[in-house]
Amino acid sequence: MRPVIPYVTAALLFGLGVYGVLRRRNAVLVLMAVELMLNAVNLVLVTADTTVRAALPHGGQVFALFVIVLAAAEIGVGLAIVLQFYRLRASVAVDDVPLTEGRVEPATAAGVPVAAGVRPADRPEGER
Repeated sequence: MRPVIPYVTAALLFGLGVYGVLRRRNAVLVLMAVELMLNAVNLVLVTADTTVRAALPHGGQVFALFVIVLAAAEIGVGLAIVLQFYRLRASVAVDDVPLTEGRVEPATAAGVPVAAGVRPADRPEGER
């Protein structure tokens, strides 16, 4: 077996995953791109295990199993965060994630976002 083909395939998968993480705005698609990168790493680990005989037998396959477990945990936690963000903001766009500290207020019924920590009674008369 030629190990060049799986390595090139893994490089293409990893590059596609990096492109997806850097380019996508939807959080679910970003998680899918991260999964592509993890699958590329799995392919490299298994290919290296079959081509290079190391002192640890089947070491690459064991590490690939750990990566699969890590990916499952990442998807579970990531989707929980995305669903909670969707409940608060009604959007899963990564650009809408607030990066400031403080409490995040959901959007009001009128469509005007509520500033964090500002009650409607504290606003000036024209903004109510």
